Amino acid sequence: MMPSPALTVERVHVPVLLKEAVELLSPPPDGVVLDLTVGMAGHAKELLKVIPRGRYIGVDQDVEALQHARLALKGDPRVSLFKANFADLLWVLTDLSVTEVNSVLMDIGVSSLQLDSAHRGFSFSHEGPLDMRMDTASGHTAAWIVNTFSEEKLSKLIFENGEERKARALAHAIVKARDQKHIETTIELANIAKQVIKQGKKPGEIHPATRLFQALRIEVNRELLVLEKGMKSAVRFLKPGGRLAVITFHSLEDRIVKQYFKTESTDCLCPPNIPQCVCGHKASLKLVTKKPVTASDEELAQNPRARSAKLRVAEKLAPGGKA
Repeated sequence: MMPSPALTVERVHVPVLLKEAVELLSPPPDGVVLDLTVGMAGHAKELLKVIPRGRYIGVDQDVEALQHARLALKGDPRVSLFKANFADLLWVLTDLSVTEVNSVLMDIGVSSLQLDSAHRGFSFSHEGPLDMRMDTASGHTAAWIVNTFSEEKLSKLIFENGEERKARALAHAIVKARDQKHIETTIELANIAKQVIKQGKKPGEIHPATRLFQALRIEVNRELLVLEKGMKSAVRFLKPGGRLAVITFHSLEDRIVKQYFKTESTDCLCPPNIPQCVCGHKASLKLVTKKPVTASDEELAQNPRARSAKLRVAEKLAPGGKA
């Protein structure tokens, strides 16, 4: 296979919350680490340092990311890489005859590789086709959504996935624009957002298209659905005492992780007015981080994209409620 054009460009990739994630995962030297978003192998390199006799399994649905990872990890015999989605975890581990792992890392969101590659269509800062697929071999593109969804459906999508208050106005503007010409590029769509959402001059104010692009990316890649499925699968394969670490980049993702960890670290889920437990739910996790870990000032100075990152970690309990 010829290398992607993206591979010929020297890139600086800064993994988010690297030190914190590795320390909190704390895999044993001979442990099995499962990384469900290998990306450009930033976390992988550091994790491999702490498992000299262990095994690293990296999963990513992005072919370009996996190409970078293979180059970065240079044929390390401890490494196995797979093109797969969170939802494919069962077949990946079955194929490797792995029944248990010590640590699972999920670094959710868009990588620097994806954001900086104009042809991927993730960024409103670069002119490119409205694609946004992490797996470019399957699924509908963002352009298909923008040009085919009804105004009502677009409005609902932008409001729910993007938490955008001007969702109705944005949807109306998109439909009006596409009636004249199909919306095909990132800049075309960003300019529509600029017309609807006027950008002020307050420090730290986000670009008018930020929430719109987030909403479309989540829909294209079914991110919220596969996030929960991925966490459930990860916990299933974790050894008792093993840890799951999830790094999120916006409130929708963090809310899902927070709620899942809260539910799975609670014995009884019955309403408070029921005097005796009838649900039979038993905690499968123990919270390691009571509050999310965020980037330090030092990291933010080096990598501004880490400003919205939140890391939550939980530890698998053995049957009976012991780690």
